[in-house]
Amino acid sequence: MRILGLIILCLLTFSCGKEDTEPDLPNSDVCALKTFDSTAQLSALLDDLKPDRDSLGKTGVYVFEEGEEAIITRAWLSQQAERSIDIQYFIFSEDNIGVIACDYMLQAACRGVKIRLIIDDLMVDVHPEYVLALAEHDNIKIKIYNPNLNIGKNLAGKVKNLVTDFRGINQRMHHKTFIVDQEVVITGGRNIADEYFDYDHEYNFRDRDVLLIGDISRDVQREFDIYWDSDHTIDIEDLVDYPKEDYNYNAVQQWVHRYAQDTTNYWPQIRETVPYVFEHIKNTDKLYWVDSVAYVSDPPGKNDGNSGLKGGSVTTAELIRLVDEAETSIYIQTPYLIMTDLGMDLFGRAVKRGVTVHILTNSLSSTDNLEAFSGYRRNRKKLIDTGVNIYEYKPDAAIRKDLMKSELQRRLDFIPTFGLHAKSMVVDDAIGVIGTFNLDPRSANLNTECFAVIYDRQIATDMSAIMKEELEPQNSWHTTDDYNPDGEASLGKRIKVSLRRIVPKSIL
Repeated sequence: MRILGLIILCLLTFSCGKEDTEPDLPNSDVCALKTFDSTAQLSALLDDLKPDRDSLGKTGVYVFEEGEEAIITRAWLSQQAERSIDIQYFIFSEDNIGVIACDYMLQAACRGVKIRLIIDDLMVDVHPEYVLALAEHDNIKIKIYNPNLNIGKNLAGKVKNLVTDFRGINQRMHHKTFIVDQEVVITGGRNIADEYFDYDHEYNFRDRDVLLIGDISRDVQREFDIYWDSDHTIDIEDLVDYPKEDYNYNAVQQWVHRYAQDTTNYWPQIRETVPYVFEHIKNTDKLYWVDSVAYVSDPPGKNDGNSGLKGGSVTTAELIRLVDEAETSIYIQTPYLIMTDLGMDLFGRAVKRGVTVHILTNSLSSTDNLEAFSGYRRNRKKLIDTGVNIYEYKPDAAIRKDLMKSELQRRLDFIPTFGLHAKSMVVDDAIGVIGTFNLDPRSANLNTECFAVIYDRQIATDMSAIMKEELEPQNSWHTTDDYNPDGEASLGKRIKVSLRRIVPKSIL
């Protein structure tokens, strides 16, 4: 994964071509820059999405296969929010998508919407004042999960933690949730960065999110509140001590807003589609109202007190249950496939009782994570020998032309490399799972994970149809005992992944 940093790098103006150490703007309130829309009416709009009274008590479910649709829906929800937006992400980058997302949050905050953000600490590499600039708004609060490496730590503190607290360093929050007014949720595999929404010029992820409408939002909200109140999340203002009089926070907020209003950064063709999200979802035949959806979430501090790198948790146990209860078929998409003996036995049992298992993962040519691929390659043959069908994604998968429909891609004269990032499963063409869990020891034992389990045959059938299409020869290689596609990758990449065999598989 091309990890560029987390949330507040979106406020790091140097990354967007500004050479000054501080934005050259007056110290005035960003909310005074424009008249913000105050006609938000999310509750009424969501009610209008329900087809009839029979939908009462059901959950609205809409699956995002395309990146641009997923990001403009987040923008639309930010505009329509009436009371609150609660956001939880592993990565929230400083690139084009991240800066514009920050502006939508600022606009909502200026309308009086209360915004809370929880961001993981792992890859934060930014001056504290840029973090505090967003949190300085009265209606925005930011907390950092497990701040033991970057935020609030000097070099000596970082080195000490790396040496003395290896397990603590690796316990990360991998949740990805976007909750609006406790009525609607987006969750799934996407972080907030260009490459998750088809806007990177060189490398983009094939990913999947799901929109959930109704009472399930309260379940997600309760889990978010548990994280917010946890000792594992610390208010950013308690982590860093930066004198307000020494920095023009309002100027940074203004810069974010002006960047997002610049048509060279946020094209009118995209902005103008946001108001039509509601009508698009309403009129599509892919919004289903289903009887049963469950949200499964690991607790903060997953496996605290355990020694070593084992433990499992709520999400691990639920996925094991779903696989153990499968009767006919399992289709899985996972960017990282590092199987432990427990996993080998789990899928081996499924195959022995007559369940066909198909798993699509990244090839060496398409992966962004050589460490993870190294772990996968070490047990690839053993997994194939259990009877599991393994497929590896092509970096030029033909389906990318159908899935990558963003305005940027229409303007480029080539299609960037396509890598798998979706974390999904379909069981018996009856149960769909969309979330953050990778099939690797890190997701099982270290990272906090979450996913939605959707008990609906139509949604599961729709998901499996596209997952089956991605197994076809134009989209992936079928890896067997006699063939693997490692040779399709460059020599340099093959050498690099071989050198990573020294990394223990259990921490990949």
